[in-house]
Parts: sequence; C-alpha cells; structure tokens
Amino acid sequence: MKKTNLLLAGLFACGMATAQKIQPYGALPSKAQVAWNDMEYYMFIHFGPNTFTNKEWGHGDEDPKVFNPTRLDARQWARTAKQAGMKGIVITAKHHDGFCLWPSKYSTHTVRESAWKNGKGDVLAELSAACKEYGLKFGVYLSPWDRNHPEYGTATYNQVFANTLEEVLSGYGPVFEQWFDGANGGNVKQPYDWDLFHKVVYKHQPNAVIFSDVGPGCRWVGNENGIAGTTNWSTLNVKGFSPGAGGPPTKSLNEGNEGGEKWIPAECDVSIRPGWFYSPETDDKVKSVNTLLDIYYGSVGRNGNLILNVPIDREGLIHPNDSTRLMELRRVLDASFKNNLAKNAVVTATDTRKNDPEVKVSHLTDGTNATYWATPDNVTKTTVKLAFKKPVTFNRVVLQEYIALGQRVSAFSVEILDNGVKKEIARETTIGHKRILRLPDYTTTEVYINILDAKAAPVISEVQLYEAPGMLATPEIHRAKDGKVTITAASADPEIHYTTDGTAPTLQSPLYTPQTVISLPHGGDVKARAFLRKTNAASPEVKASFDVAPAKWQVVAPAATEAARAIDGNPATVWASDKKATQYPHQLDVDLGETLTLKGFTYTPTTHEHIGGVIYGYAFYTSTDGKSWGQPAATGSFANIKNNPVQQTVTFAPVKARFVRLVALTPAAEKDNQASVAELGIITR
Repeated sequence: MKKTNLLLAGLFACGMATAQKIQPYGALPSKAQVAWNDMEYYMFIHFGPNTFTNKEWGHGDEDPKVFNPTRLDARQWARTAKQAGMKGIVITAKHHDGFCLWPSKYSTHTVRESAWKNGKGDVLAELSAACKEYGLKFGVYLSPWDRNHPEYGTATYNQVFANTLEEVLSGYGPVFEQWFDGANGGNVKQPYDWDLFHKVVYKHQPNAVIFSDVGPGCRWVGNENGIAGTTNWSTLNVKGFSPGAGGPPTKSLNEGNEGGEKWIPAECDVSIRPGWFYSPETDDKVKSVNTLLDIYYGSVGRNGNLILNVPIDREGLIHPNDSTRLMELRRVLDASFKNNLAKNAVVTATDTRKNDPEVKVSHLTDGTNATYWATPDNVTKTTVKLAFKKPVTFNRVVLQEYIALGQRVSAFSVEILDNGVKKEIARETTIGHKRILRLPDYTTTEVYINILDAKAAPVISEVQLYEAPGMLATPEIHRAKDGKVTITAASADPEIHYTTDGTAPTLQSPLYTPQTVISLPHGGDVKARAFLRKTNAASPEVKASFDVAPAKWQVVAPAATEAARAIDGNPATVWASDKKATQYPHQLDVDLGETLTLKGFTYTPTTHEHIGGVIYGYAFYTSTDGKSWGQPAATGSFANIKNNPVQQTVTFAPVKARFVRLVALTPAAEKDNQASVAELGIITR
C-alpha cells in the first residue's frame, strides 16, 4: 500500500513538473540556426578575377588567365581567421562574372582555364581542408547571376546552376552556410527557381543555413555597413517577397518583424576595406579598430551575426594591413570581455518559475547560454537583481535569451543603486541571441535588469557585466549649414572637452555631450580633446576655424536644385555640373543673403572618384548686385589638387560683396568635362 501511494505521489509530482514546462513561443529556430547564431563572428572572402582587374562586378568577359595568385595559401587565411577569433569562412566560390574557384564541369570560366597552377588548382578544396585543420566551419557563396555562361537567360539555365550547386555542396565536406546573392542584372533577366536551388542545398547539406533577403536560414540586414537595428527581431514576414529586388522593405530587413512568420535572423555583412574585392589603392584604407568595434557592437551586440569581409590580395594572401587590424580587434575584444563581474554577484529575481528543475536563477551567471531562468507563464514584467559585497565598476552589459524557445523580450531597462537611489542608465527594446550595451563607467553595489515587456514569459540564459578598457579616439569637429557645431569621436568611451575662447581644452573645460549647443553662425574657433579618466590618457588637440556659415546663402545659377549641395555645409554632398554641358568653363553663382567684406574663398573638392569634376584652373568674381561683376577678385590654379584633393584656400584684397561667382576654367583630370564642388566657402576673418 505504501509503495502504491509513493508511486502515485511520484507520478503526481512528475505530472506537476511536466505541466510547468515552458511552452515555445512564436516562430522557432532550427538546431542549425541556433548553432549558427552561436558562431556570431566569421570571415567573408571575396576572391576571383576581380582581384586582378580592380572591378567589383566583373563582366564575365575577362580572360580566365588573369587569375594567377603566385603564393596562394588557404592555410594562411584559415590561420588568420582562427587567430582573429572567427568561427568560420564563407568564400565567393562563384561571383556574378561566373568564374568558378573550382574546376567545374558545367563552365568553361574556371580555375581550370586560368594560369594558376597550370589549370590544376582548386581553391575550394584547399580552403575546405584548411578550415578543417584549424577547426573552422566552411561556407560558400554562389551567385545565380552568371555574366559568362551562354545558357544564362534561357529555360535551361536554372538546371545548370542547380548542377553547379550540387557539384560544390557534394564535393567539399560540410557547409555551414550557403550564401545566395539575389542580383539579377545586365541586359538579360533570369527567373530564378529558388525552390529548386533550396532542394539541392538541403539534399546535400541538410544543416546548412541559407542566406538571402528572405532566408530561409538567415537574412540580409538591409545594408552593407554591418549594422543591425537597435530593435532587431529574429522573425520575419516572408509571404510575397523573394531574394534580390523582390525582398522585404529595408526597415524589415534591418529590424525584423515582431511576431514574424518565420525565424530568419539577421546577418550583418561589411568589408574591412571600402570595396569587397582587393585593390592596391585601398591598402591604406583598412577600417580602424574603433570603426570595427562600432560594427561589432552594432551587429553581434544587436542580435545579429557579423560576417566581416577580408579580401585576398593578388599574391593569394590576406594582406598584412588587414591581418594586423584583425589581431588588434581581437585583443580589444578579449580584454573587454575577459572578466564577467556578474559571477561574483548574489543574483535574485522578483519572479521565478516553480516546479521546473531546468529553471534556476543561478543559470543567469553560469557562463553558458544552454541553461536558463524564466518567470511563470502569466508574468511578462520582472526584475533580476545583482548585488555585490563591494562596489564594482562596469561599462558593458550582456544579455541573452534562450532562443530555442523563441524570442520574447520587447523592452527592458538597466538600473543601478546610486547614493541609495535607483538610477536608470539604459532603456532598450529587443534582446534575442545577444544584446550588448556599451555604457560609460558606472560604479555601484546593485544592478537591476528590468524586463518591461515581453511577448510571453521571459526566458533568459545569461546576464553579464564587464569593465572594458577605454578606447581613445581623436575628436572630429563639424559645423552644419545653420552654424551649429557638433563634435564626434570614433569611440564612445572617452569624454570630450572643448573650448571656444582659444585656450587649450582640459578636463576642467566644458564637457561636450549630444545635448551641447555650440552655435557659430558668424564664425569662430573650436578646440577639442578626448580624455580617458581611468588611465589619464588624452588625445591630441584638434582645432577647427569657421567663417560665416552658409545659413542665408542661395544658389542663383545654375538653376538645378542639386547645386545647393555646394553650400550645404556638408563636404560629403557634391554638386556636379550638367553632363549635357560638355565644355568648360562651368560656373556657380551664389547670393550670400547679406553684404560682407570678403578677403578670400575656399574650395573643397570631392574625393569620390566616380563623381570627378575636380577643378584645376579657376576665376573668382564678386558683385554687390548680382549683375555687375567686373574683373575677377582672384584667378589661378589649385596646385597638385589632382593628387591631393584637400580644401583649397585663396585670399585676395578685401572687397564688399553680396554675390560671388566661381568659374571653373580647366579640370584637374584632362578628359573630365564636368566641374564639381563639394563645398564653397568665403573668408571674412
């Protein structure tokens, strides 16, 4: 009898525990997608004929013999990725030009026809072996657009591409990601059979995550800057959309859709250089560590994966400038997330799910996202408290949801105990796989993570706190058309102090914040310096001298509205003369809105090669009425502007004027027919 009662009691207890199990919410990830999210950071490699022709999109008519890397070493690529902290490599096995990095039997535009290894080489074989050696996952990019294949644009091409896919996916071992570009350009449009392509992928690589604008494995983030939205759902509405031009709106790609139909998380793609393929001209344009950190926090730190492109150079190696920067980034990330302060905290929660042995508040700080804590089913607002015996200083907060059961949190905040009173230091929306908050230094004995809203009972796997080393960056000073001055820095860590009275900035000088108003419509000087209080480090002092702001200015001629870009206070926007006016000279007339005493002018040329129109020979006129111009106040040429396109300053004898005219007499580039102005300024001081 006793045994029967004990058995019934045990069964009852088990039933209670089972009844309390957490029910999944919404669209859910597959095991492959969960594993993919855990990778977080991996390498993209663009490599092919474009590497040797300085093109981003080859036309498919290049001689395959142009592909001839003299020192190709896939082990160096894999070794670099491993040392950088990356978890895999995705390579452009076939780009839009149709060139195959393996000897495909379905194309005559391959490494077999190249000069490399006398046509006996296979880049995919070498890279897949190198990835296996270094413990990295291997992925492939194959563009369905083929600007070389004679069957592209015909009814038979989709099967040709399916055969090509099958060749790659069945011949080089496990593939963790299949990258599909939706580009469908040129004069010929090919209706892609995506269902067929996906069947081929899943037949040979059932665990591969398929990338495109609509997944189905992961989605494009909507930009090539590597930055996800501050709100980022891993779910997406896909009905009615397709890869490429038929993709969802940019906002949906960047932020996902709350309650979306499918689990399709964001992948953030960006290149370490201005272009995707290697070019010698960009050897000195590798992104800074501060820029890469911003990208990391804007991708991995916002519920996305970061795929960072590192192009292979013409020798077949990762260039030293790129690898050096990757190692610098690795050192900063390692130092930033070295010591999880939350492990030393006493962790409590206002609401904890009962009768479920898998739910424990201690799981929040156990260092793995395979365990979790959760609230009861009817509780969607709750607080997790981290209490410390001694004050701790932190500037990074890392939160993770247990995504296998769905993404749930839609709003949260972080508070600290400050002089005995709770103080909110952050308020955000989604968490997802991982959310990293980059904050100023805070010192406290209590930290509160408040879940303010959730779609269902929150299921949180990790709460972490770190004190990352500060990154110093030199400030940059800008002024808008209305005369308002802003000061920025590539790193969010330092304090920026400034002066407008000519004195050197110190820690006692005014602190610049996004709310600071510095207005210099009539000109003036601004000096700024960045400081790290923690280490007493300081940046070099920077100074900007401004003259009259163009707030009242208007372009009189030419009549095109785009001409206003020449006087908008933003050198990144450019006016270029009408392409139909194919003969020099060109001119720009401006009404200053008031009569001023002019002592000279400034001309800022564009640095965008595709715009061109940089002026070499010039004449500058002034007028009081916009009708009588007389002789030019200055005429001449901007010496060496072609090789050094920086702001040019020209002075002349003081003259009163309300109207000015810049005449472009000759171009810096001999065959250039257009003239352009990034910014026109005047000198009155």
